[in-house]
Amino acid sequence: MLDAEWARGGGNNLGVLVRYADDFIVLCASRARAEQARRRVREVLAGLGLQLHPDKTRIVCLTRGQQGFDFLGFHLHKVESWRRRGRYYLQRWPSDRAMAQVRAKIREATDRRYVGYPVAWVVIRLNRVLRGWGAYFRNGNSARKFAHIDAYVHERLAIFASIKHGLHGRNQHRFTWVWFTSLGVYLLSGRVRSGTAHALR
Repeated sequence: MLDAEWARGGGNNLGVLVRYADDFIVLCASRARAEQARRRVREVLAGLGLQLHPDKTRIVCLTRGQQGFDFLGFHLHKVESWRRRGRYYLQRWPSDRAMAQVRAKIREATDRRYVGYPVAWVVIRLNRVLRGWGAYFRNGNSARKFAHIDAYVHERLAIFASIKHGLHGRNQHRFTWVWFTSLGVYLLSGRVRSGTAHALR
């Protein structure tokens, strides 16, 4: 309904509406158009008995990487090309919230209450989380974020194994990267498929 009313009321002249379920953005060429778009969206939603969320709705300037925004779990931001200085390209990677959520799931899967189970059992549970999360975020510019998560999984499994075997901190050096990769953990690194504006968010 929002899409149809937006087009019918000339919204396409203000910007491009991108919507998924009840989440959407409007991409505009200038701040003035973004402000007009916000007013137009408010009018459309009011006619449907709805309203914009006051805390989640804002106008951001993407030009030259000034600001970015989160949408569908990704953070979108323009980044300057290291090859062609002065040119900026829109990139996307997991948002801070998405990173916090997957870390929470990793912590849960490696909680000390599972020390009675084999490490292989814990890895199986972890891999379910990592495969699903990685499949969603692999299309973009997530290489650094993926590397951070791999390192975090390594850290959590080293702590888990240390507790399981009653080892002290000085013995944790045995849990090397070679040990980690030998466990069959689903690594996110290497699985990325890479690929002037204002946005009303």
